[in-house]
Amino acid sequence: MLRLFSPPRPRIGSLALGLALSVMVAGCTTVGPNYEAPKLPMPSDWQSTQPLAALPASLPDQSLRLARWWQVFDDAQLTQLIDQALANNKDIQQAEGRLQESRARRAIAGADLFPVVGARAAANRTGGSSEAGLGLTNNVFSSGFDASWEADIFGGKRRAREAASAQVQASEADLADVQVSLTAEVGLNYLNLRAYETRLLVARSNLQIQTETRDIAHWRQLAGLTTQLDVDQATATLEQTRAQIPPLETLIAQTKHQIAFLLGLNPDQGPALTPAPMPKTTATLAIGIPAELLRRRPDIRRAERQLAAQTAQVGVATAAQYPNFSLSGSVGLAALAAGNLLTAGAQTFALGSNAAWTAFDAGRIRQNIVVQNALQAQALGRYEATVLTALLQVENALTAYAREQERQAALINAVQAAQSAERLARNQYAAGLVSFQTVLDTQRSLLTLQDQKVSSAAAVSTDLVQLYKALGGGWATNTPVPPQTQTPSALEHPTP
Repeated sequence: MLRLFSPPRPRIGSLALGLALSVMVAGCTTVGPNYEAPKLPMPSDWQSTQPLAALPASLPDQSLRLARWWQVFDDAQLTQLIDQALANNKDIQQAEGRLQESRARRAIAGADLFPVVGARAAANRTGGSSEAGLGLTNNVFSSGFDASWEADIFGGKRRAREAASAQVQASEADLADVQVSLTAEVGLNYLNLRAYETRLLVARSNLQIQTETRDIAHWRQLAGLTTQLDVDQATATLEQTRAQIPPLETLIAQTKHQIAFLLGLNPDQGPALTPAPMPKTTATLAIGIPAELLRRRPDIRRAERQLAAQTAQVGVATAAQYPNFSLSGSVGLAALAAGNLLTAGAQTFALGSNAAWTAFDAGRIRQNIVVQNALQAQALGRYEATVLTALLQVENALTAYAREQERQAALINAVQAAQSAERLARNQYAAGLVSFQTVLDTQRSLLTLQDQKVSSAAAVSTDLVQLYKALGGGWATNTPVPPQTQTPSALEHPTP
């Protein structure tokens, strides 16, 4: 309960002095731990860059390249899809809504530091009972302003505002993390679509070759140069290849549906994507040093800001142990007649102060501090785990990217040899120099190797996208770049 009283006018100056002293005290006392960003040991360089080409100097446009990594593929359709996804994706819209919510909550926390001022006006008419009293009828008119303020002497409200500010920054990082995941998902689905289309072309091309082989076997069987066995074997191989086409067409349709979903569209409303070859890039990627991940990866930034917010919550809980002090006051006018409301005698005022402290709560406040400290420890663990996960993802992406390039080079040579072997086998079979089984074996081998080559080319590109994602690419940062203390290594991405 506020204790209202009407002190004599000379005491108002003393109350104002007390108010000023409270403000001064509130400005220099803040309970709870002060946040310091944890310093984690980071490797000086990546372990998986040794087998890859490295440039001797850093690239000045590294951040810009990471922010819009898809431009290295120089594919207008891919760029258009990602721009549309960033504008319309539903996960982006949810992340933007969470950011707006956290900003509003920060404004609420900041407003708690200021006085609350209200205005009022009233007109009342009361009538008394003539049997129980004088039976008088009275009019009362009043208006005025009321104000109250709770002094943040021990910093609980400032800790709450600190936590809300950190949560805003965490929400900003969350939006950036959604952008990173979204751009990578669109890129991966687009590259997979092009891979499926190319594999479909390979299957149809081999289908045509195997049809010609079946026809040759049929003609030789009619001429009495071979048996029905060759024709049946050729037909079986032909139909086996034909059976590979419907699953590829299904994958193409499903991937287009997934792209439409990422763009915030119904599956049947996706953009018309004309068939195109697999996009290629010869871009050089500066991967930086591991310590730069702490700045680039938005999920690390989010975890660190959530740790800061939870540290501030410890201060909020700690402040509940201490007394709270509040001031209230009002000025106004009151009169029995509306015409007298603006006279000097109608003036009213009230000043009050309140102090409250929880003397006994069966340990509720202390246990809440324990809870907040435990949540802080959990947040620290999540932050450290997020950093370790980021390092793991980059190392894995670097390894996969390097090894897949080696595999792709071997498959290119294998396909060239298989194409030559298939042509020779067909020609020699037509001349009666080799058995039909040799032709079938070379054609099966060619189809398998061509399909693997296409899949490997797609894997090189998708591994590059995964590497960009692991490095935190796909969002723009305004964070100033610190001076380089180490030269970042770089990767060459050869044309498949």
